[in-house]
Amino acid sequence: MNAIGTVMRKELRGFFQSSVALLFLGVFLIVTLFSFFTGARFFARNIADVRPLFEWLPLLLIFLVSAVTMRAWAEERRSGTLELLLTLPLGTRDLVLGKFFAAVVLVAVALAMTLPLPIMVGQMGDLDWGPVVGGYVGALMLGAAYVAIGLCVSARTDNQVVALMTTLAVGGAVYLLGSDAVVDLVGAGLAEVLRNVGTGARFESIERGVFDLRDFVYYASIAVFALVQNRAFLEEDRVDADSPIGRRAWWSQQSLVGLVALNVVLANVWLAPVTGARVDLTQGGEYSISRVTRTALAELDEPLVIEGYFSERTHPLLAPLVPQILDLVAEYEIAGRGNVRLALADPNTDEELQQRIQEDFGVRSTPFRVADRTQQAVVNAYFHLVIRYADQYEVLGFDELIEVRVDGEDVEVRLRNLEYDLTRSIRRVSQNFQTVDTLLASLPAPAQLTAYVSPDTLPEEFGEVVDRVRTVGEDLAARSDRLTFHEVDPSSDPALRERILQRYNVRPMPVDFFGTEHFYLDIVLESGDRVERIVPQGDPSEAEIRQGLESAIRRNVPGQLTTIGILTHEPDPPEMDPNIPPQFQPPPEQPDFRILEQLLAESYEVRRLNVDDGIVPADIDALIVGKAGDMSEEQLYAIDQYLMRGGSVVALAGRTDVSATRQGLEAKRTSTGLEGLLETYGIRVGSGMVLDPQNATFPIPVQERRGNLVLERIELMDYPFFPDVRSDGFDSSHPALSGLAGVTLPWSSPLDVTVSDEVEITELLRTTDGSWVQSGTDIEPDFEAHPETGFGSGEADAGQEIVAVAATGTFTSHYADRPSPIWDPGEVEGSGADASGRSLTRSLPGGRLVVVGSGELVSDLILSLAQQPGGEPHRANLEFVQNLVDWSVEDTDLLQIRSAGAFARTLRPMDDSTTRAWELGQYGFALVLLGVLAAVPWYRRRSVVPISKEG
Repeated sequence: MNAIGTVMRKELRGFFQSSVALLFLGVFLIVTLFSFFTGARFFARNIADVRPLFEWLPLLLIFLVSAVTMRAWAEERRSGTLELLLTLPLGTRDLVLGKFFAAVVLVAVALAMTLPLPIMVGQMGDLDWGPVVGGYVGALMLGAAYVAIGLCVSARTDNQVVALMTTLAVGGAVYLLGSDAVVDLVGAGLAEVLRNVGTGARFESIERGVFDLRDFVYYASIAVFALVQNRAFLEEDRVDADSPIGRRAWWSQQSLVGLVALNVVLANVWLAPVTGARVDLTQGGEYSISRVTRTALAELDEPLVIEGYFSERTHPLLAPLVPQILDLVAEYEIAGRGNVRLALADPNTDEELQQRIQEDFGVRSTPFRVADRTQQAVVNAYFHLVIRYADQYEVLGFDELIEVRVDGEDVEVRLRNLEYDLTRSIRRVSQNFQTVDTLLASLPAPAQLTAYVSPDTLPEEFGEVVDRVRTVGEDLAARSDRLTFHEVDPSSDPALRERILQRYNVRPMPVDFFGTEHFYLDIVLESGDRVERIVPQGDPSEAEIRQGLESAIRRNVPGQLTTIGILTHEPDPPEMDPNIPPQFQPPPEQPDFRILEQLLAESYEVRRLNVDDGIVPADIDALIVGKAGDMSEEQLYAIDQYLMRGGSVVALAGRTDVSATRQGLEAKRTSTGLEGLLETYGIRVGSGMVLDPQNATFPIPVQERRGNLVLERIELMDYPFFPDVRSDGFDSSHPALSGLAGVTLPWSSPLDVTVSDEVEITELLRTTDGSWVQSGTDIEPDFEAHPETGFGSGEADAGQEIVAVAATGTFTSHYADRPSPIWDPGEVEGSGADASGRSLTRSLPGGRLVVVGSGELVSDLILSLAQQPGGEPHRANLEFVQNLVDWSVEDTDLLQIRSAGAFARTLRPMDDSTTRAWELGQYGFALVLLGVLAAVPWYRRRSVVPISKEG
């Protein structure tokens, strides 16, 4: 080891005393900063991570290492000092390892000089340091592999330029093997092999913050093989190749190289299927199976089969996701301890399989447009998972598995949240393991299944769909006398058309673009007062129709699904024009929270309520109240008594109603009456709006005058009415905030809390110390009054504001000393009972109440905005509400894995001058570091005292 250290120190002195080495370090650092800030548009991405740094490192390290290693042996050979080194009492191994470790130290110094970047990002946002640690460790391992390759190349030439170019070629080739440019040209099977061989593709796992034994062994294999080959090259120079001893030595070295090559290949092949030998460093274990998943798998009574249907040729952005899916599903298989089985197939190679999965599961291929170097084409690819448990199944298709982020011309496709989707599906199929016969027998009232079909005007392509509906309907009806099936043609019965329009909103659909003919194709299931409408979409298979009808039946059986009620303002129906047939009247205005309803319906049964009768149905497990308009006394009473019965209420209680018009944004103050209820429970909703300097952006139309023209453009600008509450404003102990990085509170009202011994109130969300409250309703920027930001500041009254609270305990009814609005006092006169005697005056201990100061938290306006570029901060709002619902119904198991698939955390709001200062500061600090590295060897040379020539 002393010999290795001696060689290493000698090499390091040579590196740092060489201006060429410092030049390459400087170029590496400047190019890294440029690619981070300019190439990857770090500030425009608005994401608090350092992925742009690590995305470029596998390529940049090739150039750095090639420059560092090009003179290692080539210069020794050119200057004639190689022979001297080989005659010293040092082993060849010591020489090779000494130069190797010296170059690795230089690579480590280069990487260390980029550390100010993650430190900066950590100051700007909530940075997850797991991927940062993984990225640096992976980069050092990758750099070591490149160093070994560069030394091996340098040992075969005396020309530094040749060594440089050859190392670039070899390193680039190994990198490109796993790149998209190469793997897109081959099928999925060979593409996976190439990804496992390519150095850059291997780097992606470590970059995420996952230490996988397979990746460590891979990089170590490259380094070991190249170092052994390097030693063999040098040993050839020690001996006379023409002598018998030399020939035996040569064959001995070649045998050793071949044996090492065989061992490293076998080691990587043997470890390839080992998926469990890894450590997940990400915060919250984003890439590890959670305890919830393991518990769900342990509770399975029957074997579970996960079938993966993926095409060999698919869209290039989807292909890299397939190995990620298979790795995670393999973890499920291991955790299932023999009760979970994985089956993979490519349906494009088996027509019988295509037909079977279409008929059984409704799985069809998705057309994608792909392009390669020679042509553009459309491929019909499969990208599906089918989870089967006994006779139950769930299909996760293209739309359910991925999410797409578009930023200008950049498109990012990633898995949405695979563990959450898989575990939720497994729990659903295992808990819903109940035969159709049992479901039909459990219907609370006889059911009638009616297919409204107009055969005379039905387009030809829907003929088979009607046959499938008829087959499934008759089969279900034959299973139980509690279900009947009828097929009705409403086209010739005006009274029937009017009735199904008013009762079921069943309308005719146009046959062609001009709407000259119309047809009916709707299915309605009625059971008591419950109505379910099923509209066949596209060309559904018999399996899809059956699944849709069975799901509708299941929703009619009490206790099958958690039931969420949504109470919001229902727009008044439009006035009917007597001169226009009913089926051609304009559709009514839609209520808000339609997107929320659609997304919640994936996990719950969702029902819209109006509770005009003063009663919340008994089967409602949680009630969401938001933008409810001017509520009647009966509606307020229904909410109050539901809470008294131990129900759970999520109140989106903002007092500002915002609408988007052609003229811009309009805001008006609202008073629903809910404020009085909440104040009784100890929570007061203020009338103003909270503004915060830490906020999300909003697309604002900006007018610009050019001569006589007035041009209007849309700009994303900081919008103080969108307070962006980060983890430092959370009560991190509350389960509803599990895993969330931030929540935005659009146009939020401030909340005040009154402390009570019987009700425990948790302040879930608080704004920053710089926030303030505006009393007016002007929510658009005024650049004349405030040229820089468009908005004023509230420095005089700045301070934290509470914007969301959760309360549990024993509540006192708002109607404890008030008459009940739904009971006639005359009914109880003469009986000696008070008119309020029918009301519950105190709640059961299990009641739960959440109050959020923003009525627009998950409105259609905000959730639509969340899907647009720049809308990332709003995407966590939906998860926040889902978490609140799960907490309300005490189903908190999935909370810890739901948010793992969210897009990365965003940066704190900053103006342009601040971002420029950070960027220039990084460049300036890099120059200082380079100056220090240059000054140290210069100072050491100055401190050397020359030998005196006296005497």
